[in-house]
Amino acid sequence: MRLIDLAILALTPLTHAANIILSNDDGWAELNIRTFYTSLKTAGNNALISAPARDGSGTGSADVPATPLLFTGCEFDSCPRGSPAEGFNASDPGLNYVNSFPVTAMKYGIKTLAPKLFNGGAVDVAVTGPNVGVNTGTLFVQFSGTVGAATEAVKEGIPAIAFSGTTGDKIAWNVPAPPYVGIYADLATNVTDTLLASSKPYLPTNVWLNVNFGAVGDTTCTQAADFRFVLTRIGTAVPVFTPDDVETCGKKRLPREEDVVKMAGCYASVSVGKADSKADAGAAEQGVVLGKLGGLLTCLP
Repeated sequence: MRLIDLAILALTPLTHAANIILSNDDGWAELNIRTFYTSLKTAGNNALISAPARDGSGTGSADVPATPLLFTGCEFDSCPRGSPAEGFNASDPGLNYVNSFPVTAMKYGIKTLAPKLFNGGAVDVAVTGPNVGVNTGTLFVQFSGTVGAATEAVKEGIPAIAFSGTTGDKIAWNVPAPPYVGIYADLATNVTDTLLASSKPYLPTNVWLNVNFGAVGDTTCTQAADFRFVLTRIGTAVPVFTPDDVETCGKKRLPREEDVVKMAGCYASVSVGKADSKADAGAAEQGVVLGKLGGLLTCLP
């Protein structure tokens, strides 16, 4: 177990093992989601992956029935051509693919897999990613399959967080992990368990969180402890027309997530969105999240 895992367990104790469903748009065999899955389980949670059989980046909230893999196998040769529409890893039934879009995979995980694998227990939270590449700003958020899967979970009544990271490329689950993979998994686990350590409901109705991690460098931002989380907004505020954000750090306007992620100094953004529009939630909802994650959040210098 890594030192950061021990820190997570110490700082965010759970009263029970949480049931967590994971998805993404990069595919079930991509290394980021597999490492995040392991990190969540190491932290004491129950977890299952229900993600696309192949890369579904940029598919937003598209949703069609899954079909058999007649002409090609799963990504990274993780299942052979001719495999069924839905399948799982023989050595770990918590690893599941769905040959369709991220939203379809999330729905299948919630409605079909979770009741079986969680022994009838409810899903406490849904998480997606960490996506390869950030999903910041209105345009990227609207088209992101990682965001689409998270917002679908909210529509199914489950609080959700979408995670994305600046550094990396899409790589298979079975190659040596570059440093950023473990760092992003630790950061995502920290946010997830911090939210789960708060009281229910974990998030307001129709609300999801969009979390983006800054770059992991060779000599800077080389460990999870280097990163600081900042409460942000997704879209650009229009003077006069855009209502005030929650007041924090002495201001009534939150910084844009894309600006924070690009800043020098190892930052991660946390934005509060509405699932039905994928746009910014209001000050009241932002305030709830500020209260729940306040110990994790910092002000910009």
